[in-house]
Formats: sequence, C-alpha cells, structure tokens
Amino acid sequence: MQIKKSLAISETGFVFDPSTGDSYTLNPIGLEIITLLREGKSRDAITKVMTQTYDVDSHTFERYYYDFLGMLKQMQLVKTDE
Repeated sequence: MQIKKSLAISETGFVFDPSTGDSYTLNPIGLEIITLLREGKSRDAITKVMTQTYDVDSHTFERYYYDFLGMLKQMQLVKTDE
C-alpha cells in the first residue's frame, strides 16, 4: 500500500488532497505512520518501529494500524499494491 504521491503533508500533520480539495489533520502517531508508509516501510517494519518507540504490544498496534489503513482507504488517500 502506498500513500498517494499527490498528497501534501505538512510536518504538523495537515494533509491536503489536491485531487478532491479535501483536507485532514493527523495526530503525531498517524503522521509517523504516514511518513513510514511514504518511505516504503513494510507492515512488519512499521510495527517494529512503533512497538520500540511507544508502550504498545505488536498485537494491539496492528489492530489500530489496520483500522487506520481502513480509514485511509475510505478517504481514498492510498493506492493498494494490487
């Protein structure tokens, strides 16, 4: 899964989609996940970074991670690898 290249993402978590005119605000963890996705990191790599950085186990993180990805898909902010 890849974040759409056309998205403008600020360091403060403001996201603008020029194709729709929609804008969103990410919290710091959402911004960190989006940044890792943009860098091409795998799910396992992202899970490792987040569990080492924050007080969360991998099972709990992955549950929230998939919820977050679902929201990104619903908002059409990602391209699937298919």
